[in-house]
Amino acid sequence: MRASTLAAALVLAMASPLAVQAQEAAPAVAPAPAADPADVASPEAIINAVYEVISGDAGVGRDWDRFRSLFHPTARLVPSGFNPAGNMVVRVWTPEEYVTRAGPVLERDGFHEREIASRTEQFGSMAHVFSTYDSRRSADDAEPFARGINSFQLVYDGTRWWILSIYWTGETEASPIPAEYLP
Repeated sequence: MRASTLAAALVLAMASPLAVQAQEAAPAVAPAPAADPADVASPEAIINAVYEVISGDAGVGRDWDRFRSLFHPTARLVPSGFNPAGNMVVRVWTPEEYVTRAGPVLERDGFHEREIASRTEQFGSMAHVFSTYDSRRSADDAEPFARGINSFQLVYDGTRWWILSIYWTGETEASPIPAEYLP
């Protein structure tokens, strides 16, 4: 047996039991609401749908069922950044935790996030998208109050795209967005 074939066989042999074990250990999660097929037809479509759902003026509700429909049942949202003391803080939320924790703030204060650049890499059924964003309280604001990068991990199940995770961090003076991730 060739070394590369043997290595691939070993990886599969080790990964398969781990995948089965992970499925058995996963907590029960309510199924997502049915998605609009147009929202989940491509990586670009599902990312545009996220930006549309979370964006709106102060006092305007969001379509949280549409938001939920975009995420795989095991999906996570991971905001990260530095706190005032200069320490890195990372949180891990389910989509439902995002709705209950971030949703009221978005609706109270107004929040418009838009993609200003993106870079996609895809292999088979998996895609990774670095989506550079800017954020404004109102769509008419002359300048954004924040910018950063959303790192989307997506999977295609043969029928539709799902968001597995969104990991993001905001731009800071000490950590500006690199030129290759800007328009």
